[in-house]
Amino acid sequence: MASTLVRPRSGKVLAGVCAALADRFGLSRGVMRLAFVLFGLFGVGELAYIVLWVLIPKAP
Repeated sequence: MASTLVRPRSGKVLAGVCAALADRFGLSRGVMRLAFVLFGLFGVGELAYIVLWVLIPKAP
């Protein structure tokens, strides 16, 4: 499990939010992406993704 929450510069699909969360909590990136798609069906996934995109810093 990573100690910090940063968006990776490689291995990302869009902004790296799902990759950052998956790396931080030791989950599969695919599972995290699927979770955001499912949350998106209820209208909260897109908003959460955008907020996290702004809040999570990019890796150096």
